[in-house]
Amino acid sequence: MTNHDYTRTELYIDGGWVSPDGSDAIEVIDPATERVLGTVPSGTAADVDAAVAAAREAFDPLIGVAERRARLDAVITAMEKRLPDIAETITAEMGAPIRVSQTVQTQVPLAVARGFAEALATFEFEERIGNSLVTREPYGVVAAITPWNYPLYQVVAKVLPAIAAGCPVVLKPSNEAPLSVFEFVDALHEAGLPPGTVNLVSGPGRVIGERMSEHPDVDFVSFTGSTGVGSRVGELAGRTIKKVALELGGKSANVILDGADLATAVKVGVGNAFLNGGQTCMAWTRMLVPASRYGEALDLVEAAVRKYTVGDPWDPGTRIGPSASESQYHTVLGFIERAGRDGARLLTGGADKLRDVGFYIAPTVFADVDPDSELGQEEVFGPVLAVIPFTDTDDALRIANGTPYGLSGAVWAADDDSAVAFARRVQTGQLDINGGRYNPAAPFGGYKKSGIGRELGRIGFEEYLQIKSLQMP
Repeated sequence: MTNHDYTRTELYIDGGWVSPDGSDAIEVIDPATERVLGTVPSGTAADVDAAVAAAREAFDPLIGVAERRARLDAVITAMEKRLPDIAETITAEMGAPIRVSQTVQTQVPLAVARGFAEALATFEFEERIGNSLVTREPYGVVAAITPWNYPLYQVVAKVLPAIAAGCPVVLKPSNEAPLSVFEFVDALHEAGLPPGTVNLVSGPGRVIGERMSEHPDVDFVSFTGSTGVGSRVGELAGRTIKKVALELGGKSANVILDGADLATAVKVGVGNAFLNGGQTCMAWTRMLVPASRYGEALDLVEAAVRKYTVGDPWDPGTRIGPSASESQYHTVLGFIERAGRDGARLLTGGADKLRDVGFYIAPTVFADVDPDSELGQEEVFGPVLAVIPFTDTDDALRIANGTPYGLSGAVWAADDDSAVAFARRVQTGQLDINGGRYNPAAPFGGYKKSGIGRELGRIGFEEYLQIKSLQMP
């Protein structure tokens, strides 16, 4: 367990740590102990204005590719040195088990960062189309608003491509898990970026996030979070006709077709649903199985769930830590209680209190879930899995596509061609085929209410570029 002093009193604006406009602070709560872990400044609209002004001053639309590469390499080097400390901070502030923080929470962002460096090194910024020279230039000042569930990953996925594209950034972290983001910005400062390249303003979303979204000198807003807040961001950004990228909620289906390796599909599916305590937008929270194998699937699910230990996030054997906050804890419990009232059958887990202290929820599985019920439709963001039977492939497709979301998912079949054929009809942004492994360079984003735009790799990098066409004589 870390003994780090997590009191932060300054914001990062124009290349240095500065006192905020106001004196209010936000307490960061350790979800395992319910104690105050540290504080960060509660910024004001005036702080946002100062940060945007610094970013606007730093913006150079003609910045060279070599300079961008040098900045990106320096940031990756500085960030990598701090990853062990950042991992401990993530465990302390949002309860991710330490082995998850040391792997998924920090090593995946490093792989994503290197993916952007590779994309920049090979990207063609100009092409000829007939008599036109088509160029790609930095989009402008970026407002990046990030959530608490993967605090480093979400920041890297926005800030690193902005740097690679030559776009200065104003960054707002979540109030629940901002401390690791402050440490990331410490690394950016160590990397020696020019003043205004990246600015950090913490504070309430209704103050900081809304001012960033509506600010006339912000050119592009990249937001990750709930669909409701994303809608508000889009509304505010639309007033000044700026670009918006939204990575929002999900209710992803893990579709296990007839002939698939059921045991493997269930095991991997349970692991995906419960990763990070289920606090993952791309979690496969609906498991769709053939009605003919439903009983067998439920037995396999129960056996798999027994391996998911809940406990102290600093214990290397813990697989599920606490919910990240008290509000999220009560939100998840509410879903569990209502699911039972809606007729779903509790297979394992439930809403019983696990510990006197800490926001702990048992890994919970419901069977006989109505696809049109709340649990079949809405994102829970906790360790709750719905198992749903289907009669045939058309029924499976109807259920898989039958929510307002379309972010991620999986398809398992007897062979890859059959799985791909089914996946082509699923309305979602990313699907794993027969256990295909995660690719940090593949574009990630949603259909329908799961969002607009794509992150990661070359395609995510392109989101930060404007296109200009020069008609040549």
